[in-house]
Amino acid sequence: MTAGHTGHVAGPYLERRRADWAELAASAPMTLDSATLLRLRGLSDPTSLTDVREVYLPLTGLLSRYVRYTGELHAATNGFLQLSSARTPFVIGVAGSVAVGKSTTARLLRELLAAWPEHPRVELVTTDGFLFPNAELERRGLMHRKGFPESYDRRALLRFVMDVKSGAEAVSAPVYSHLVYDIVPDARVQVQRPDILIVEGLNVLQPARVRADGTTGLAVSDFFDFSVYVDADPSDVRRWYVSRFLSLRDTAFRDPRSYFSRFADLTPDEAVARAESLWDTINGPNLATNILPTRGRATTILRKGPDHRVEWVRIRKV
Repeated sequence: MTAGHTGHVAGPYLERRRADWAELAASAPMTLDSATLLRLRGLSDPTSLTDVREVYLPLTGLLSRYVRYTGELHAATNGFLQLSSARTPFVIGVAGSVAVGKSTTARLLRELLAAWPEHPRVELVTTDGFLFPNAELERRGLMHRKGFPESYDRRALLRFVMDVKSGAEAVSAPVYSHLVYDIVPDARVQVQRPDILIVEGLNVLQPARVRADGTTGLAVSDFFDFSVYVDADPSDVRRWYVSRFLSLRDTAFRDPRSYFSRFADLTPDEAVARAESLWDTINGPNLATNILPTRGRATTILRKGPDHRVEWVRIRKV
């Protein structure tokens, strides 16, 4: 690659502007149609088939190479150590703020990666299932900090990813309902030795905590083979959050079972004020303090502009 073609060389990252990035998959077949995209997109997310072709197809092409060459490294290691151990799942972390589009990114990666014949079994688990139940958050005085690192059962999440990466035959995770805004009692999702596991969540790139004695343990990200951070200017994410809140006010919040049904009858001005308050007191501070500082730990950064369109991609140098 020449410096002119790769664009700005950003420290440990190589950067490609969108037009150059799109060229990397110009001849790749599109395996996704508009109906599937509509199903995968988050509420108010404008991701288009053009975005899929120009951003996500190149990314899955790169990811498939990482998966393949990690498999070759596994085989070479087995040969050198004279072992016959089975290969464990390739684990991808997807991180970013509320309302930035990371859930859509994770779902698109799952769909596109599963279309590759080399790794048809791709699973996606979100870390929402590892939030403490609301009753426990209330007991700990953390309901107003839901989504902050301390609101998760980090030990259970770490154990889940460790078990998957250790090659366990079947591993289960709790289920979260966005409708009732809580963990679903006794519900579990099973993960059975996929080729690839995608773990999506706000804080998946958090470093290990420092213990009282000054030592550190393990972090979930220690078991990632690749990670993606979906990035945007915080002022744009705030605006997208407000827009999504207004859309939810007209849809999901009108379900009487919804935890947020009390917001359904807000006037437009009241809804905007409420959404801005939630952002400024919870989601914005969480982004600034806990999420954004982990961006530099990602293998890949997808940077979005004000229109939700990815403008450039950074890949960590190998």
